[in-house]
Order: sequence, then C-alpha cells, then structure tokens
Amino acid sequence: MAKRFYDSVVVESRAGVCVVTLDGRVLKTPGKVDLLFKSQAHAQLVAAEWQAQGAEILPHTMPCTRMMNVACEQTPSRRGELVKEFRAYTETDLLCYRSHSPIDLAARQEQSWQPVLDYVAATHGIALAVTTGIKAVAQPETSLASAAEYANGQDDLDLTLLLHFTASFGSAMLALAVMEGHLHVDTAFALSRLDENFQNERWGADAEAVENNRLLLHELSQMAQLIKA
Repeated sequence: MAKRFYDSVVVESRAGVCVVTLDGRVLKTPGKVDLLFKSQAHAQLVAAEWQAQGAEILPHTMPCTRMMNVACEQTPSRRGELVKEFRAYTETDLLCYRSHSPIDLAARQEQSWQPVLDYVAATHGIALAVTTGIKAVAQPETSLASAAEYANGQDDLDLTLLLHFTASFGSAMLALAVMEGHLHVDTAFALSRLDENFQNERWGADAEAVENNRLLLHELSQMAQLIKA
C-alpha cells in the first residue's frame, strides 16, 4: 500500500486537453502514460479521488481513476476484443432468460425486463428473443450486428464503461440503457439482481452477499459519473 507522496492536486489545461497534476507533475497511468482528459468534468472527478486520499493511497476507493487508466492505457489496443465481448453478452443476455415458475417471479421478470428490451429494439434495432427454456435461444444476426455497431461507435472511455457495466450487470442491454441515460445505474443494478432479490424475499438474504452488492453498486454509481460528462 503506497504512502501519499503529494500535497496539491490541481486540474490544468495543457495543449487543448486537461490533466491532473500532483505537486505540479502530470498524473500518469500505471504504465507511465500521461492521463489525458477530453473533459474537465472527468478530470475533476479523478482529482477529487486523489485529493480525498489520506496518509495511504487506497486504489479501491478510486473507481474513476481506475476506469480512466484502463480507457487510456488498455482499451485503444483492445477495441475489437471488447466489441466482440459485448456482442457475446448480447447473444445470451440475462433479460432474455425468464423463469417458467413460480408464476409471480415470471410476471415480475416480464414486467421489469421487457420494457428494457422494447427500448433497445426501438432505439437501436437490437430486437432480442426471450425464452423460458434452459437452452440458449438464437438471436437475430441483424440484432447482434447492431449491438456490435453500437459498441464500436463508443469512444474509448464509453466503451470501457459499457463493458464494465455489462459484466457487472450480466446484461449488455442493461448496460446500454444506462449509457444512454434511459436507466439510472441504481435501477439497472436492481433489475440485474431481480432473481436474487426475489429469493431473498422468500428465504432471507445472505448478509455477505448484501454487503458485496452494496459496495459494488456504490462503485458503479461513482463510475457512472463519467458517462458523457
């Protein structure tokens, strides 16, 4: 665990981009690449995380910094891989797999999940089939192509966020809805845990799982501030 090695944290504009400086030195990624920001708002979010550090630097308390590091250092060379990953999640999206029973769970899934699928179909041409079976349902190639096109159209930061939300929700469509401002991250997270919450209502919640979800949602909420800021 690194000790805090700086006093001042300042956002500056240099050559048309924003940077965060620590005692006058430009903040770099772990790979020693200058961390450059297109948006002053993004730079301010990262600067606030560094300013909030105490005597020791705690990386797990700096989600925006971590996302910017990945977007700057890793995503540019991995775009094709990330687009394929988003398409793969779309093929087996959580929202497409419904319960046959109990009836009240099936009804809750239909009521809560279907509007999201209707939204992505209407706005982005990603029309997905749903099933109550165990086997994977084949999705239209045109929809999968539209999903890949959407991911490929994001800049490096938004693509990084899109895939992180996708993995966290287990749903590419919930992630897309959050990126587009159709769903708040809290709502999308609750929808992604719909089955889990249903079981908790019946049998009681596991305290450790509840705490893990709380911490993850807090982190995702912080990261969501980077969306088109």
